[in-house]
Amino acid sequence: MSSVKSRREQYSEATRAALLETATRMFAERGFAGTALDDVATATQVTRGAVYHHFSSKKALFEAVFEVMESDAMRRVAEAAAGVADPWESAMVALNEFLERCCDPLYGRLVWHEGPVALGWHGWKLCEEKFAYGLVEQMLGALVESGHIEPTPMETTTRFAFSLLGAAGMLLADAEDADKARVREECAQVMSRLLSGLRPPAT
Repeated sequence: MSSVKSRREQYSEATRAALLETATRMFAERGFAGTALDDVATATQVTRGAVYHHFSSKKALFEAVFEVMESDAMRRVAEAAAGVADPWESAMVALNEFLERCCDPLYGRLVWHEGPVALGWHGWKLCEEKFAYGLVEQMLGALVESGHIEPTPMETTTRFAFSLLGAAGMLLADAEDADKARVREECAQVMSRLLSGLRPPAT
């Protein structure tokens, strides 16, 4: 079976990508509440019907934008961690990559500010868990298995770590540009010290 896409399929994919690009910019500039689907259609130079062909609602469009942002962020975190053999150092590299991503104004605005508004608190929390929870759990499991931290109730530990990372994301999203570097370093230090508290006693 041929894998070559038809011209219509290529056009459809290009239209969807253009809508996502436009929506990303407009949601960041105007916020979810201040962005209308008609505005996205006009700015992308397509009809309102073309928008609805790909997205059933403004919320669905935002969710697609959100998923692109989080997929890219978690991919970067996972790739950075995979390049380090030692589980502890790998976790620290992943943490720093995540915090660096949270310093990005576009990511901060869309994921941490507009996400809860557009998706509702419960929906936003589920989306965050979809992309990040498994990665946090995987890294904590590697730390336990390697002996870097003592065995703990994994679900409770993962929930705590996941929540703390979310708090760091919010802090960085709220921080003024001039303060982001300082807040980022403080978040990294606090997370590192908290994880260090789970390390086995020195013998």
